Amino acid sequence: MSGRRRAPDVPADVTLIYEVQLLNVRNAPDPKRLSVSDCIRICKQKRERGNYHFQREDYQSAVKSYNLALDILNISSELNPSAQEAEELQEDGLKCLNNLAATQLKLDLHEEVIASSNAVLQLDPNNVKALFRKGKLLSEQGDYEEAMETLKRALKLEPSTKAIHAELSKLVKKKTDQTAPLKQKNNMCQNTGEKPVTFLPAPSKSGLDVPWKWFFGAVAVVIGSVVTSIVLAARG
Repeated sequence: MSGRRRAPDVPADVTLIYEVQLLNVRNAPDPKRLSVSDCIRICKQKRERGNYHFQREDYQSAVKSYNLALDILNISSELNPSAQEAEELQEDGLKCLNNLAATQLKLDLHEEVIASSNAVLQLDPNNVKALFRKGKLLSEQGDYEEAMETLKRALKLEPSTKAIHAELSKLVKKKTDQTAPLKQKNNMCQNTGEKPVTFLPAPSKSGLDVPWKWFFGAVAVVIGSVVTSIVLAARG
């Protein structure tokens, strides 16, 4: 070897034109005829595709991919999976729902984020990601009582997470700013002899724990919100 480099076959900064020939067309398999193992495999593929779109900030495509994965999970509920398969389906479902919520958050679809987070918490009441997202958005919407309850649950599960501490500190400040005028008014009422006005906290709307067999009902609700997500995102 003389050490000299060969000139490249394709020069730099040139336009390449490709010709593509379609060799074969296959219809997608009928989802209702899939086995449970096929459902698990396809669900993982769709979820990973959603992750691919999310990393490239193509959030609308990510929502569609997670939606397809949830559709497959919904179909698998009719196939009587074994205990091991049911556990794997539930794990994949939790990942899809959490990823969907993260994507909806990027699209500023706050109501849809809460719906997806609630679906996660129906399956896994101690899911910290879902608790944090839900608590943060409830705080932004002014539902301070439920936001405080939700974030405290998250903090109890992960007491060293700085993001939860920071969000709780912001929430405490919001509540203080909200109640300060009321306290001032009550003090004025006491000075004038008037009866102060009291307000009862809003009733809690936290979801109830449900067994795995009810998972697909929650998925169906979320899929409905996903359609709304796609429409609203397209309008945006």
